[in-house]
Amino acid sequence: MTPALYALIGFVFWTIILLFGVAAARTMAVMKGEAQPNEFPAGVPHGSDFYWRLNRAHMNCLENLPLFAAVVLAGSVSNLDSESFHSMARIFVIARVAQSLVHLSSGSSIAINIRFAFFLTQIVCLILMSLQLVM
Repeated sequence: MTPALYALIGFVFWTIILLFGVAAARTMAVMKGEAQPNEFPAGVPHGSDFYWRLNRAHMNCLENLPLFAAVVLAGSVSNLDSESFHSMARIFVIARVAQSLVHLSSGSSIAINIRFAFFLTQIVCLILMSLQLVM
C-alpha cells in the first residue's frame, strides 16, 4: 500500500473514532434516562455544546472523506507514486485531525479561525493532489 492509501485509512479510522464518541454520548444519555433513543434529530443542535461540536466534527469528516478518497484512489489506480502526492495526503489527514480536535476544544472565534486554517490546508492539499493527477 502507498503512503496516500495509508493516509486514507487513517482518515477512515479518525472518522470512526469520532463516531464512537457520538455513539457513546448518545448511549450514556439514553442509559441515564436523559434522552430517548429517538431524541437525536439530525442537523438540529441538541445535547451539550461539546456533544454538538463532536457531532459536527464527525459530520465534517463524513462530508470530506469522499473527496479525499476519490483523489487518493484515483492516484492509486493511475499508479501515481509521487512523494509530494503522498506528503500532501499525510498533511491532509494531519490537518483534518487537528481541525477536529480544535472543533472539539472550543466554539470561540479564535478556535473557529484556527479550524478554518486547518480546513484551508486540506483544500490546498486536495487541489495540489488533483493537479498532479491531471498533469
